[in-house]
Amino acid sequence: MPFSPSTPFLSVFLPALEGGGAERAMLHLAEGLAGRGFKIDLVLAETKGAYLDTVPSSIRIVDLKARSPLLVSKTLALRRYLQQEQPSVLFSALDILSSATWAQRLAGVPTRVVMCVQTNLSQQFRDHQPNTIGRIRPKLVRLFYPWADAIVAASKGVAEDVARLTGISSDTIRVIYNPVVTPAVLAKMQQPVDHPWFATGEPPVILGVGRLVSQKDFPTLVEAFAIVRKQRSARLMILGEGEDRAKLEAQIRALGLQDDVALPGFAENPYAYMAHASVFALSSIFEGFGNVVAEAMAAGTAIVSTDCPSGPAEILEGGKYGKLVPVNDPAALAEGILATLQAPIAADVLRQRAQEFSVDRVTDQYIHVLSQLTHQKALQVS
Repeated sequence: MPFSPSTPFLSVFLPALEGGGAERAMLHLAEGLAGRGFKIDLVLAETKGAYLDTVPSSIRIVDLKARSPLLVSKTLALRRYLQQEQPSVLFSALDILSSATWAQRLAGVPTRVVMCVQTNLSQQFRDHQPNTIGRIRPKLVRLFYPWADAIVAASKGVAEDVARLTGISSDTIRVIYNPVVTPAVLAKMQQPVDHPWFATGEPPVILGVGRLVSQKDFPTLVEAFAIVRKQRSARLMILGEGEDRAKLEAQIRALGLQDDVALPGFAENPYAYMAHASVFALSSIFEGFGNVVAEAMAAGTAIVSTDCPSGPAEILEGGKYGKLVPVNDPAALAEGILATLQAPIAADVLRQRAQEFSVDRVTDQYIHVLSQLTHQKALQVS
């Protein structure tokens, strides 16, 4: 496809394409922008991760081949890339220490940098190495995030957190929800699930999806399920992989739930599982947006979520579109699951709400950000 000189050349910078929600959201954004005629580079510090094989041919993958020490290596490699390619705008995500703004300054190029903040940074710093690097990171964010030309937050809660950390007015931080509903995702929801638990006549399946790490607090979901199981027949399936697998398996054995809880690992197509589940449950301590909540909503599946910072309460509009329960409260989570199994919200209502998070709608909002950064009234792209 030919590109006119006035069409901005855009880059999306990520550490890698691991199987997380932030990576998936940024890949969907890149796809949406490429579909509007933009030339897109997907710039990776390391070319690894579960989503590598899903990158369409319309997007060029650039491998920075970063090595240890990773922070220094990827920043210097990104500087070289910016000097050689000089994209109009660089979108940077999962870039906690702001390699993108450093690289842009070192490169001395006119590329505009947009920091896309995908998580509640304060919560992440408290959760990860709180007594060492976690204490330094807020100071670094305060110093270097203001160097960006724009900041986009994945939820209002994330925007407020960034404003507190940096001293930047929240009015100048743009909130754009993640683009999680795509035609490909909707098509995958129609595929069958090859698992006996989803056969006709089987007990309802409660589904959790996410990395098996402390942030997701799946032990609370397992404990809540144990309460549910005492009151009715049901099953729990958690899709994902991570460092907490052994701990979860031990908890499941201790509760005697081996026959009713499954941990199948990472699923290439979690969306089909969402479409076939009776309830989707999110037990996280914190999120940035909560992609899986919006994805389950697009599948028409009833939702119970912790009212964690930030994102799920915004997706569910304060409980209008699903149950919200306190963080780390197994009894409340169990109560929410039982109530939802008894009286789920209508699937068509949920699907309609999920259109707010469609890739087309979100791409329009990012194009508006681009038009402001490039000083054009409107971006005319095919």
